[in-house]
Amino acid sequence: MLDLEAVRTCARTYFEGAPPAHDWHHVQRVEALAETLVDRHPDSSAIDDRVVFLAVVLHDIGREKEDSGEIDDHATWGADEASRILEDLEADPETIDRVRHCVRAHRYSNAIEPETLEAKLVSDADNLDALGAVGIARVFAHGGALGQPMHDPEISLAEDETAAGRTQYNHLHKKILDLPDRMYTDVARRLADERATFVRTYLERFDREITGER
Repeated sequence: MLDLEAVRTCARTYFEGAPPAHDWHHVQRVEALAETLVDRHPDSSAIDDRVVFLAVVLHDIGREKEDSGEIDDHATWGADEASRILEDLEADPETIDRVRHCVRAHRYSNAIEPETLEAKLVSDADNLDALGAVGIARVFAHGGALGQPMHDPEISLAEDETAAGRTQYNHLHKKILDLPDRMYTDVARRLADERATFVRTYLERFDREITGER
């Protein structure tokens, strides 16, 4: 039987030197969130949790290549590379196909919808790590690594025409707070709503601080 630990060990090599927003610790957090979602799902017997966890440890193996400009889409590249890794470890074809779909469909910004419950859980777990206290930290870590401004009063939300936001402050409003509506499972939606509430509270405080009110 395919050993998850062997896949995890192989996947970790793709994160050497990765920036903090998408490093191996991100994968570990997503794995913990996936476990929570599986455990709390009302029909956990319908879930192939092996597929879920294989996909989780492999979902971002192409992220650093995308961030460095080597590839255009880490989800598409990662799905191909995940297939190769699983083939080398003698996974069965059905498992490879199902994991491949999870990896390819996990990304927020592509047009590929998760078609299986496992893929939906992987996507939900990944998006949950972009919300809450951890999500805020990741936004500023990622934006800082890219040299983006944290906040610019001259780039208002109303005038920011980009989908993701030209500042990290705008990114939180435009993309991160949109995540609860993109959850596929009820259990993830409940966690997302709670985390989004924290983000809104943080942004309210941020607004008061930048105007000198607090």
